[in-house]
Amino acid sequence: VQLQASGGGLVQAGGVLRVSCTASARANSFYHMGWFRQAPGKEREFAARISASGTVTSYADSVKDRFTISRDNAKNTVYLHMSSLKPEDTAVYLCAASRIWSSVTTDYDYWGQGTQVTVSS
Repeated sequence: VQLQASGGGLVQAGGVLRVSCTASARANSFYHMGWFRQAPGKEREFAARISASGTVTSYADSVKDRFTISRDNAKNTVYLHMSSLKPEDTAVYLCAASRIWSSVTTDYDYWGQGTQVTVSS
């Protein structure tokens, strides 16, 4: 399974940004997908996840009510729509795939390379 994240960039606090993760064909619909983030000097942390069918989602408290994860299995793509962005959301955002419904990084089998999101104050 290959994952390619894209869509990061620089945005002002309070702004909106959407990042995408495209999976190799036939892989996307078999896996639960997660978005994680890693800020400089900090550990990688869970942000959001979505079930293989797309019917169940889960969020970290730090992003709940601001971020929305979705997926389009026909396009093999998972999205993370981020709103009301804060400077503390600045990080590399990584998508990952897992056969286990989990928010733990070690339960994820495949990882994309990440995309940088920078929120200015």
